[in-house]
This record gives sequence, structure tokens and C-alpha cells, in this order.
Amino acid sequence: MLLQKLAQYFERLEDQAPAMYVKTRIRSLIELDSEGRFHGLVATEGGMKGKKDRGKRFFAPHLGRSSAIQAKLLADNAEYVLGLARDSEKQKRVDECHQAFVEEVRKCADFTGEPAVQAVLKFLDEWQPGSIPLSEEFDPSDVVTFRVDGVLPIELASVKKYWASYATPGGDAGLPSAKTEGELMQCLICGRLRPAVSRLPFKIKGVPGGQTSGMALISANSPAFESYGLEASLIAPTCQECGERFSKAANALIEGESTHIRIPPLVYIFWTREESDFNPARLLSTPEPDEVKALIGSAFTGAKSALRVDGAHFYATALSASGARVAVRDWIDTTVEEAKRNLAHYFALQRIVEWNGAEGKPLGLYALAASTVRDANTELPAHVPQSLLRMALRGGQLPLGLLFQAVKRNRAEQAVTRPRAALVKMVLLSQEPKLSLEDTMTQLDPGNRDAAYLCGRLMGILESVQRAALGDVGANVTSRFFGTASSAPASVFGNLLRGAQPHLQKLKKERRATYEALERRLEEVMASLPGFPRVLTLEEQGLFSLGYFRQRAADRAAAIAHKKSKEPGDQGQDNADQQGGKSDE
Repeated sequence: MLLQKLAQYFERLEDQAPAMYVKTRIRSLIELDSEGRFHGLVATEGGMKGKKDRGKRFFAPHLGRSSAIQAKLLADNAEYVLGLARDSEKQKRVDECHQAFVEEVRKCADFTGEPAVQAVLKFLDEWQPGSIPLSEEFDPSDVVTFRVDGVLPIELASVKKYWASYATPGGDAGLPSAKTEGELMQCLICGRLRPAVSRLPFKIKGVPGGQTSGMALISANSPAFESYGLEASLIAPTCQECGERFSKAANALIEGESTHIRIPPLVYIFWTREESDFNPARLLSTPEPDEVKALIGSAFTGAKSALRVDGAHFYATALSASGARVAVRDWIDTTVEEAKRNLAHYFALQRIVEWNGAEGKPLGLYALAASTVRDANTELPAHVPQSLLRMALRGGQLPLGLLFQAVKRNRAEQAVTRPRAALVKMVLLSQEPKLSLEDTMTQLDPGNRDAAYLCGRLMGILESVQRAALGDVGANVTSRFFGTASSAPASVFGNLLRGAQPHLQKLKKERRATYEALERRLEEVMASLPGFPRVLTLEEQGLFSLGYFRQRAADRAAAIAHKKSKEPGDQGQDNADQQGGKSDE
């Protein structure tokens, strides 16, 4: 199914490569006249600086090449084209590569009769290393091709047609083919009985952690992956045309800014069967508050005009590297309308106040996923962003494993960041399939009587007490006791409350208003808390984190509001929290 949908998308590519052609960075053009005389070596510019610039991208003949000597037509690296070795010890093999390249040009010149190709052949027949000047920066690994009297032979229609047949098993009637016709098998994509390729001609590039030269989407290189005597790409037989189509489509989606999200170790690609302005990649990567508000509002109110109902089929898949192969980690097949509805639910679930109590901005997929680990570049497991993306586009529940990841990170850092608080909220609320898009967990909920939630609030208030009495200290009550308080409240809160009494007494003497405000908050929470639980379950630890985060946000919001309400010149310190807008993120 995935390969069929990718092959269908190939038809919509505006910048389609000819058959058995692929976009290739060509560093230099060898200028010739119609008689094959050399007129210079012109460097192309690919928009990068220094040695990283491998040249401008052109559509050029392609050939699936392994370690064997196989020359591409008219455009290849300088070892093949000019016989210039990168390593002098391998000059003999490079000479063989060059001879193979010359023979490919000769066959094309003989069959097409193109004057430009014949000029290239004449140049190659007379070419001797050292006969033309080359700069010290010239790299034999760079790709070069020819330009004859201003024309690129690789762009000639007859050359394209010749190569399409020549590089395809069986070829077209009346045209040559260098490849022997493979075993006739039913292609899994087009369903026709055609020669099946033993190895796909094109590789998938741009998958995180994969080989830069690309990897095969269908491949078996050991008996453990083979079945019924089928090897390599024959385990899922496809004809070369279909293999080329879905490979080029996948590469185009990975390259497109609006059709992919890369969060190592995965890359996600998105597309629709018909044309659509739906762009989930941008929404999930860098969501704009106004756009998200409109999406949520239309889904909640049923305003179809705002939602712009679209029944077009929508597809998404997650790819990762697995050795020398591409592994498909997930596959989503739905409609644009349903994907928009699920996205609205996804963003509604993550709504939570900022660290200072202000209305929270929507969070990108990477921010949510990265919040669960210390170093997202090396430690982020694939299932975390995969679960979030599946829920965002397909709906359903988020696994409790994500809650465990977030809670564990809270305990390790002794802090609750906004992305982790949002993730905790999303996991807890997603367990209720009939939950309304409107919920009471966006900001502090004074009416919540859950013991775990109240314990989290109490932790936040005790931090405010310490900060008001002592100011910023290196190791505050949260950084020392958050882990224990969030998992076994009964073992620590008695001592924490006793330890807060001297701070309260100091405030009572020095800052009466601050003391009264904090005392009221303590009484409010303690009145609803009959006792401290001995241990908290995973879900309760999540509620503890939310209670703590929202209490701290509410305290900061109150402090900011109080500061704004003070008269100019009033230097009183009678607010409950003077941390000056410090963020936990």
C-alpha cells in the first residue's frame, strides 16, 4: 500500500526527472566545440562555500552501482570521465573505469547519431591525462559532464530515450538494453507481469543515521530475511519503472520543506492523493498561534467553513535507517478532514499556561519529544516522536510510556518544564476518548481535590515561601526534595512543612502582606488534603507535576500583576514571589 501511494504521488511531481535520470550535483562542465576540441573547464556553483560546494544540480543519467565497474552515460565522477585517480595505487582500476565510460559514450553515439555525443567521443578518444590544465582544487571525486557548443548532451531528447531503454531490463522495442531481462513476476505496485529487478535502481536519501549515498527500501542480504528462495529486492518483486517511481517520490518528499519533518532517528513524510493546501509539516514543526486557534475553534464549534473540510486522501509514513536499509516505522492512511480534526484535538490537549501564567503558545513536535530526554541528539528513542505524530494525525491515546518518560525526566532534573507539563497533560487526557476539547487542566484548578495534585501545589507554595524569605538560593526545597515528594509524599512533606515555619515567622515580622498571602494558600491546600499518600502511581505522579507547574505559574502571574499595580516609587516587597520572571524552561 505504501509503495503504491508513493508511486501515485510521482505523477504529481512538477520537476519530474526523465526515466533513469536523477538530480545530480555536477561540479564542472568540459567545454567542447562540434569537432571535440577542448575550450575550457567551467565550474558550476551550487550555492555553498568552499569544498562543500559540489556543484549545480542537473538531471543526469543514473545507474544503480555497487563496487563493480559500471559507467554512467556522459556524466560521472572524474575517475570515470577522465581517468584521474584519487589514489595513485588504484590507477589500474581507474583506467578500466575510464575505458568503460568511453565505451558507453561510443554505444550512445553509434545508436543516436547525435553530433554532440560524437564530439564528446572524439574528445575522449584523443584525451591524454595532463593534456588540459586542471586547478589544484580539482577533485577527481566530483561529477563532471560535457557541453558542446552550448548544449548539454545529457539533456538531448534522443539521449534520454536511449538511456531509459538501455538502463532498463528488456528495454523498449527497437532500442538497445544493457540489462538482461529479469524473471517475469507480478509487480506488487502496478500488478502487471513484468521483469522484476533484483536490486532497486534508486536509493532513498536523507534518512537520519543512514548512508549518505542512500539506502534501499526493499532488500534482503542474509538468509534470515529471504523466503521461497527469493533474494535481494525480489522478496517484494517490483518492476524497474515502479521502483524508480516510488523511490523518486520518496526522495522528493524528503527534500521538500513542506512535506517532511526530520526528528532523528526518524524522518516523516506527508502527501495527499489530490492537490491540497494542507501542510501538517509546518503545523507540527512551527505551529502559529493564530492558525492553531482557528483550527481548534472550527473543530470545537463545527464551523466547516473555518475547518475547510477536505475529503482528499492523506498519507504519512515514518522512515528510519536500519543498517543499509530503510525501515518503515509507521504508516497512516486517512483523509485531510480527519487529519485536521485530530490535529485540532492534539493542540487542544497540549494547551497549558506559560511559566508566568500567560496564555501558552502551541508547542512543536520536537519540543515535546525532546523534553523527555537529556540530549535529544543522542538519547531520543524513535517511539516518542512516532507516538506523538500518530496521535496528532490519526487520533487515539498516547501510550503511558510517554508519561513515564516525562515523569522520570522531571525527577532527574528536579523541575517541571512547560513542554513536559504539556506532555503529561496530553497523555492523561488522551486516555479519555470522549473528552471535550475544552478542559479544566490548562491553568491552576482550585477546585481539584485530587491528593496528588494538591501535593504538587503544596510543593510549589513551599518553594514560594522559601524564595520570599531567603531569595534565590543554590539548592532550594524543590531541587532537593522534588523526586521524593512526587513519588512518596508521606515520607517528606511533614519535614518540609516544619522546615517552612521559620521562613513564615521571618516573613510575618518583615513582610506581613507576603506572609498572609502565603499562609492563605497553605491553608487552602491543607484544608482539602486529609493526609499525605504513602506512594503515588504513575498517573498520580503526573498530576503532582501538573499541580506544581500550575501553582508556580499562578504565583508568578500574581507577582507580575502585583508589581504592575504598585504606585510609582513604591518599593514595598509585599508580594508572594519575587523571582523576577525566572523560567523553568
